Amino acid sequence: MLDQNELPSCEAQSGGVIRLIEIFSQARSANLLGWARRDLRSTAGNGLTGESNSVMPRKLTAAVLGFLVAACSSIGPATVPHDRIDYGSSIGNSWKEQTLLNIVKLRYADMPIFLEVSQVIAGYQLQSAVSGSFTLGNFTANLIDRLTAAGTATTGSTYTDRPTVVYQPLTGVDFLKRLMTPIPPSSVLFMLQSGYSAERIMPILLDSINGVNNGSNRLRRPPEPKFTRLVELLREGQLAGAIQIRIEHAKDTGESSVLIFGPSRDPELAEKGREIKTILGIKPDLRELRVNYGGYSGKNDEIDMMTRSMLQIMLEFAAVVQVPESDVVEGKATPGLVEAPNAPALNGPPFRVLVADAQPRDAFVAAQYNGRWFWIADTDVQSKYTFGIIMLLFSIADTGIRGSAPVVTIPANQ
Repeated sequence: MLDQNELPSCEAQSGGVIRLIEIFSQARSANLLGWARRDLRSTAGNGLTGESNSVMPRKLTAAVLGFLVAACSSIGPATVPHDRIDYGSSIGNSWKEQTLLNIVKLRYADMPIFLEVSQVIAGYQLQSAVSGSFTLGNFTANLIDRLTAAGTATTGSTYTDRPTVVYQPLTGVDFLKRLMTPIPPSSVLFMLQSGYSAERIMPILLDSINGVNNGSNRLRRPPEPKFTRLVELLREGQLAGAIQIRIEHAKDTGESSVLIFGPSRDPELAEKGREIKTILGIKPDLRELRVNYGGYSGKNDEIDMMTRSMLQIMLEFAAVVQVPESDVVEGKATPGLVEAPNAPALNGPPFRVLVADAQPRDAFVAAQYNGRWFWIADTDVQSKYTFGIIMLLFSIADTGIRGSAPVVTIPANQ
């Protein structure tokens, strides 16, 4: 039996078999020798039975040509639509579960571990084989009005789906760069410019801005009233389109961000712009402000942001994860803000992670840790929105020096 690589081309295969069928059809229809009665006999051990001369060629033609069409068609393009969606969904779901699991692990003073899917290689293999034989003749010397035909046809195929998934742990320089490096201020501004609400972005990403402190769930520190008011004013400026962002590239200083307060004919909006500048301690007549990372410098012509790293952001949300009270009493989990007596209101956008002993059925994302299930309800749209921002921030923070991915060699016939 030959596999597909050993067979001749599709055209050659089809031409040879079609010629074989033509010979049989011509012999069946030849009346020169007086073969008026064509009673084809069954042949023991072959793949075709002796049938009427009008049925047998049609069955042979359909079987062989049908197989050739299948063998000569490509399976690659047909796999793209469902493979792309299926692999993308699986990777996305596992990414969400890994992120939630690491947030929960931080609540239990456990080390977060990130394992990335660096490569996905879908390998398919289709092998086919076809063989056949055909005999036609008069096997009785004394009888010339009988024609005996015998034929065999054998087909076979093998389909193999052999995916290769390459994982790479996040360690060393990658870990430091991605988890412990603060989010650039330009990313904060870009998210505001993209339409993400300042009431969600700034409480998540900022520790302080021009010396005005944000709150902290893990430190049980409420935000300063000025910070809360600043966030409200920036949100109103977003909705009115009064705040613009520009990125400048200089040879000496590199990339820098500029926050622009555009001119407004609305007296109320102009007053809010002046209030923003008063909270930040900058000159009221300035329209363009350079944005830097770091502590407050005291200058009245720039904005200094102390942004958080991804590890800090995860620790903030870990403090509001619900855990069994027994785990806190036994010292397995650190006391969070939700369990603390007389605790202040939660800081930042809504984020509610529930805990259950059994796997939830209506979960947006669920992760199992220490025999319990931690999950976000699919009906909790506010927590889902906040969790989506966390996932986006991981992509923004992915600016570290990527380690060399392992080299995967796939055989040519895969």
